[in-house]
Amino acid sequence: MRRILVLVMVAVMVFALCACGGGTGSGDAAAPEKKVLRVGMECAYAPNNWLETTDTDTNLPISNVEGSFAEGYDVQMARRIAENAGYEVEIVMLSWDGLIEALNQGQIDLIIAGMADTAERRESINFSDPYHVTEYGILLNKDSAFASATSIHEFAGACVLGQKDTQLDTVIDQMEGVDHLTPVNSVPNMISRLQEGTCDAIVVNVESSRAYLDSNPNFALIRFEEGKGFDLGFTGACVGIRKADTALLEEINAALAKIDDATRTELWNAAEANQPA
Repeated sequence: MRRILVLVMVAVMVFALCACGGGTGSGDAAAPEKKVLRVGMECAYAPNNWLETTDTDTNLPISNVEGSFAEGYDVQMARRIAENAGYEVEIVMLSWDGLIEALNQGQIDLIIAGMADTAERRESINFSDPYHVTEYGILLNKDSAFASATSIHEFAGACVLGQKDTQLDTVIDQMEGVDHLTPVNSVPNMISRLQEGTCDAIVVNVESSRAYLDSNPNFALIRFEEGKGFDLGFTGACVGIRKADTALLEEINAALAKIDDATRTELWNAAEANQPA
């Protein structure tokens, strides 16, 4: 009886060793599945992010919009941040004004949407180190009475429009004597209003303006010298993270530190070149 028990125990041990892949040398244990980071963006803010309907080698599926894909600078940065931190990426398309609420409710894990680190937003969420530096300028028609302005204080009487719930709107209050129009919900809507002539000027990110000018040859961009432009109070776009996720914040900053300036410039130039007209 004792001999039978010993044989049974030996058989169990051999089976266990085989199950661990120790027999052929080619049966290494499978790598653990990567965790997923759900990244929120509006997919309507080229060249940072936009929506496509065809799958490509570089875009990513939008998890909550079947048959749609996200592309742009934010998408490529999200891919590299996740790769450097050991995660997979899932893109979630949300309205701009719903991003922070979705983050705090746990619907997404990060905001990577060209969002600036402002004091007001920092009351609700934390931000990473910047992943892109920005500059604000004014877009108007070439024949505008304000086309020769060299300072934001030379637009008295102009009707100026911005994007709702962004600095593109709030900085208009720095312009003396302008008619600060009720903001609209997206940059494409701002462009449409300028095309229609229902505003004199709109505030834009200078680095995003090439496509606007290419698509609208009658438009002109005004950039301002230091001291004559907008006081932004921030340097650029950052990743938004829940305040409780301090460990994740450290991971994201460490991942960002691995993406050098040359790579960031290359990704931005590619996004500008490939963005929809």
